[in-house]
Amino acid sequence: MSRAKFFIIALTSSFLWYIFPGYLFQTLQSISWVCWVFPHSVTAQQIGSGLNGLGLGALTLDWSAVASFLFSPLISPFFAIANVFVGYVMIMYIVIPISYWGLNVYNAKTFPLYSLDLFTDNGQEYDITAIVNQNFELDLEQYQKQGRINLSTIFSLAYGFGFATIAATVTHVALFYGREIYDRYMASSKPKADIHTRLMKNYKDIPSWWFYILLGVTLVVSLALCIFLNNEVQMPFWGLILGSFLAFSFTLPISIITATTNQTPGLNIITEYLMGVIYPGRPIANVCFKVYGYMSMSQAIAFLSDFKLGHYMKIPPRSMFLVQFIGTMVAGTVNMSVAWWLLHSIKNICQPDKLSDSPWTCPNDHTFFDASVIWGLVSPKRIFGKEGNYPQLNWFFLVGLLGPVVVWGFHKAFPKHHWIPLINLPVLLGATANIPPAAAINYNSWILFGTIFNFFVFRYRKNWWQRYNYILSAALDAGVAFMTVLLYFSVGIEEKKIIWWGNKDHEHCDLATCPTAKGIIVDGCPVF
Repeated sequence: MSRAKFFIIALTSSFLWYIFPGYLFQTLQSISWVCWVFPHSVTAQQIGSGLNGLGLGALTLDWSAVASFLFSPLISPFFAIANVFVGYVMIMYIVIPISYWGLNVYNAKTFPLYSLDLFTDNGQEYDITAIVNQNFELDLEQYQKQGRINLSTIFSLAYGFGFATIAATVTHVALFYGREIYDRYMASSKPKADIHTRLMKNYKDIPSWWFYILLGVTLVVSLALCIFLNNEVQMPFWGLILGSFLAFSFTLPISIITATTNQTPGLNIITEYLMGVIYPGRPIANVCFKVYGYMSMSQAIAFLSDFKLGHYMKIPPRSMFLVQFIGTMVAGTVNMSVAWWLLHSIKNICQPDKLSDSPWTCPNDHTFFDASVIWGLVSPKRIFGKEGNYPQLNWFFLVGLLGPVVVWGFHKAFPKHHWIPLINLPVLLGATANIPPAAAINYNSWILFGTIFNFFVFRYRKNWWQRYNYILSAALDAGVAFMTVLLYFSVGIEEKKIIWWGNKDHEHCDLATCPTAKGIIVDGCPVF
C-alpha cells in the first residue's frame, strides 16, 4: 500500500471515530473503571480517576487525550518513553501516595489530591480577586487576611520536580555532551560537508542580515512596549534583556535534550522564579518575562527543528525562512483574534465547574493563570521562601544538579554497560512536567501507545514501522482536528447535546476532587 493511500485510510478512520469520544460517548475520553466499581469511596476514586487522581488502571480511546499535552508518542524514541515511564511511576505511584496518605506532607489531605486551584489553609478556594489592587499588584493587607496560598499535592510536587529537571539539564549536558560541544565548536570553521550539506549547496543560503534585522526589529518593538506601555506591561526594559539572555543561554543544552529524546524541558519555572524574586508583586510583568525567556527559547528550538527537517528534505533555506516568518505572523494574528472572540462569545468559558456544563475548561490557561499568581502576584518568597509553606522544595535544585553526576560516575566506572548513559535524568525527573495541566490519563495512554508502536511494532514489524509510523501519527492528528472543527460548527455553536450516562459526566469520578482531612467541608463531598 502506498503511503498516500495509507494516510487517507488512517485519516478517515480517525475522523469517523472521534465523533464518539468527542460527542456521542464522551466517557471514552477517560475510562476510569475503578470509580465505577467504588462509586461511594473517595480514596478509591482518588486512586482510579484519570482526570483528577492517580489514574490507576484508567484508559482512553480518544487520540486527543493521548497526544494533546505530550505530543504524539509514535515519534518519540523508546528509551525516552522508558525514561518517562520510570519517572512517572516513581513520582505518581510512589512519591505522591507516600506524601499524601503516608506523611500528609503540607497538610495534603486538607486539599484535593490533584487540582489546578489554589486554596486557603482551611481547604477553601483562594479568592484571588480580593488580593489584587487596581494596579494589578498585590494588596498585602488583603493577602494577610486570607493567609498563605496552598497547592494540591500533585501540583506542589510537580514544581519540586520541575526545579530538579532544569538543574539536571545543565549538569547532564555538560557531562555527557560537553566535550562534543567543544569539539564541534572548534571544528565549525572547517566543517566536513556530508551528502545533505553538499546537496543543499545547490540553493542560495540565507543572508545573516535577515536574522539580524528580524532580531533588531523585534527587540526595538519589545523595548517600546516596555517603555511606553509600562503601566499595562509592568515589565521594565532590563527584564526584556535578562529574559533574552536566559533564552539564548539555555537554547543549546535544551536543544540537545530535545534532539536526542524528543522531550523538551521547559524554562518556565526558572524564569518565573527569577522574576518573582527580583520583581515581586507584579503578575503581568512575570508573565511577560516568562514569555520572553521561556517562549523565545521554545520557539527557537521549533525553528531549528523545522530547518533540520528542511535540510533533510532538501527544501530551499530561503523558502523555509519565509514560510516560517509569514506563518508566525498569520498564526499569531489568528490566534489572538480567535481567543478574543471566544472570550467574548462563549458563556462560562474556562470554568471547570460542572454546573457550567461547558467543554471549554482551558486547563493550560488555568495553569498559566495560577503560575502568574504564585510567582508574580504573591512572589516566590511567600510560597517557596521562609514566608511560604513550601521552602523545602528548593532542595530539589540540589538533587537535580547532583543526579547526573551520579549517573555519569557509574557510566565511567562501568563503561561496558551501555544502558547506563540511556538514563536521562532531565527526562526522568521531568516526566510529570506537564502535570498540571495534563492528567494521569494523558500519561497512561501516551506511555501505552508509545510502547506498543516504538517497541513491539518496531521490533517485530520493523519494515511497517519505518514505512508507515510517522504517516499514521500525522493521520491520527489530522483526523481528530478535522472532526473537532466539524463538531464545533455543526453542533457546538448551537449547543446541541446528547444527554445520557455516557455524556453526563466525562469520567464518573465525582469524589476524586474531595479532601480527606477531618472536618473539612466542601460542597458535594462527604465530611470525615
